Amino acid sequence: MRGQFTRRRLLEVAAASGVTAPALASGHASAQSPADGLADAGWYEREFRNYAKTQEAPAEQAGDPGFMERWQRRSQQNGADYADRVRTEPGWRSHANLCATWGEQCTGDPALYRDIDARDFYGTVGERRRVAFYDRQGARLSGHLWMPTDGDDLPGVVITNGSVQAPEPPYWWAAQSLVAAGYAVLTYDPRGQGRSDSVTPDGERGSNANGDVFVTNQVDAIDFFHSTPNDPYEPNTRASYRRDDGAPVVEHNPVFDRLDRDRLGIAGHSAGAIGASIVQGLTPWPTGGENPVDAVVAWDNLGNSDDIGGDGAAAEGSDTAAFFDTVPEGSVTPRVPAMGQSGDYFLTPTPHERPPDPNAKSTGFAKWRDADVPAYQFVIRGGTHYEWSRLPTFPTTSWEFGNALADHYTVAWFDRWLKTPEESGYHDADGRLLADDAFADRLSFHYRSKRAFPDRSQQSHDCDDIRAGCAEPTPPDWR
Repeated sequence: MRGQFTRRRLLEVAAASGVTAPALASGHASAQSPADGLADAGWYEREFRNYAKTQEAPAEQAGDPGFMERWQRRSQQNGADYADRVRTEPGWRSHANLCATWGEQCTGDPALYRDIDARDFYGTVGERRRVAFYDRQGARLSGHLWMPTDGDDLPGVVITNGSVQAPEPPYWWAAQSLVAAGYAVLTYDPRGQGRSDSVTPDGERGSNANGDVFVTNQVDAIDFFHSTPNDPYEPNTRASYRRDDGAPVVEHNPVFDRLDRDRLGIAGHSAGAIGASIVQGLTPWPTGGENPVDAVVAWDNLGNSDDIGGDGAAAEGSDTAAFFDTVPEGSVTPRVPAMGQSGDYFLTPTPHERPPDPNAKSTGFAKWRDADVPAYQFVIRGGTHYEWSRLPTFPTTSWEFGNALADHYTVAWFDRWLKTPEESGYHDADGRLLADDAFADRLSFHYRSKRAFPDRSQQSHDCDDIRAGCAEPTPPDWR
């Protein structure tokens, strides 16, 4: 992977800054102020250890023959399943998508499929069901509904992929965790991603060639999720869109009667996070009525394209610039409680040569705080842009470190804003969001993790640096 630094390179950087190799090895000194633009020996040693965390998951996977065998077997089965879909549902136009087969890294975590089912999910905790729906320009989108085995009047969450060809399966960890917590969930591939159509009937592309689909398709997915027999999803009723090939296209959400349409959260990764940041603020709703979104979780990161990459190493610059060509454009208007999640590194993880701006990852958070809308932002220590997409061999911290942190706070944030008093997760949501003793050490020492939200007693928890420690909450109406 381009831009990888070695210990030798860090030593060279340290030497250029006037730090000797023996001092670097000692690792006892503390970092200087980022305003100085330099750091001391202890900072470089700490950064070396921090950067090493980006290779934890690949090392664990490569050292586990069982994982590698399960992954390759699932990759092959996904390819066979895709070939079967091509044969039985020939109307799909997904041939141009890199991850159309859900093979190789696009398989995601093999343990989350039905045949392995490491979480004992299927039939015990919940189930998933294939669905298909058209976007408003006629492209057919592939998705799944995830439901608990029992329960009605459930809050819902719609999850939107990241760009650069990230398909549905790498986000199934979140779907399963949310279902276990009592949510109905929709996952789907936006146009140009995974198993959805690559283009519209008129030839308009999606995904990396048209980042706006991470907004427009998110609106489509929400409308389909909220559809009922009395309020069907209009694009699925259009005769001009029909392909009559057996794909599971229905005119409304087939489990509409178990969903509470007045409680909706949205989560997105990467371009999907920018899309979610935009979508939550759309007023009026593009297809009529009020915006139905009540809470947001943005996985790297909250806000628009200016709020995503942060103050990363210069070696990531070209990849970051290319990434910005794939994201949606639009203004961000803070409207509902939002959580941003990010990591120390970005697309091509590269060590920091000097202390970055500690507030660089929280510019989106600042927009929410300035608008007096509840917000939370944390940054994973040693984390990369792939902490939220379980892609085998991709550089991330251990899936039990960064992804587990994302899992914990994602569910807790939605529980804080979407649950009712009689539901599990309502009463302890604040405690899980304030579990600093358990999780503060997983937070970045480069970038500040922050929060500004009221708990259920309306005490305000405003903290500018969670890792460093937070003051006692202020009483209601303090501000």
